[in-house]
Amino acid sequence: MIEEVKKTLDLIRPALQADGGDVELVEVTEDGIVKVRLTGACGHCPMSTMTLKMGIEKTLKQKVPGVKEVVQA
Repeated sequence: MIEEVKKTLDLIRPALQADGGDVELVEVTEDGIVKVRLTGACGHCPMSTMTLKMGIEKTLKQKVPGVKEVVQA
């Protein structure tokens, strides 16, 4: 599952980089929790929670079977 998560994050990354940010994969747990770190402009943006849940989590759940939640590390 970790390779699928990495590939999907690579699809999301250009949109984040366009706004001066990025996402870094920290861990994928056995129970489907994906831990990421938002960096750059995304790291301290007031909309980062929305980006995390409505962007990254939604996309990962759609594309990677077994992902249950995405949390910020």
